Amino acid sequence: MTNTSAVLYCDNQSAIAISENDKSHNRTKHIDIRHHFIRDLVKSKQIQLKWCEKSQQQADILTKKNLSVKQFEELRLKLISLSSSKSTKC
Repeated sequence: MTNTSAVLYCDNQSAIAISENDKSHNRTKHIDIRHHFIRDLVKSKQIQLKWCEKSQQQADILTKKNLSVKQFEELRLKLISLSSSKSTKC
């Protein structure tokens, strides 16, 4: 394993907190097994979850149907500039 972990940007601070907390609570007992898989990856430092402001979430261009034209163009520009640089910001 390498010394670096993959960084996943997330716009949900609660999801990040749950992934970093091993304790089970009444509010988290419904969580699917795939989320426990993410928690295990965070615990083993294979991935790192970082918060990203919702308006800056670049994955939305690939996952959201109802983006405004302005939002789509802003995210597209970020993806283009990201591919030509080594930026690590969300």
